[in-house]
Amino acid sequence: MAKKLPGERADYRYFVPITTRWHDNDVYGHVNNVTYYSYFDSTANHFLIHEGGLDIHSGPIIGLVVSSGCDYHAPLAYPDQLSGALRVNRLGNSSVEYGLAVFREGETHAAAEGFFTHVFVDRESRRPAAIPERLRNALGTLLYTPVQ
Repeated sequence: MAKKLPGERADYRYFVPITTRWHDNDVYGHVNNVTYYSYFDSTANHFLIHEGGLDIHSGPIIGLVVSSGCDYHAPLAYPDQLSGALRVNRLGNSSVEYGLAVFREGETHAAAEGFFTHVFVDRESRRPAAIPERLRNALGTLLYTPVQ
């Protein structure tokens, strides 16, 4: 199986600074694989709250993760300064697949890239619900079409 080449900053539309923490490192001296998922989650939720207007505490609609994955390209370690990167790979009526990446400060290629899919649901019934208009419009600004 051929190694997947890391994406570049130009493949992403939204960036959030991430400060590594001492406890992000594992016994092998690098950021543990599960920590990347928290970076992804923080990056996506920063966008949803600050750009999309999602009210995570009392809004009628919430997003539930139903699928995720990650490819690791280069190790990171505390005290690296990072950027979380976000794009939208697919935008449906009630779901969105995000493309996410983590970049070391000053580097062009991603140290890790992943995806996760949110299905937006009614907070009470947990049944799928249409993505609210403000949020849909914000997500639309991040739509990514890969160069063939």
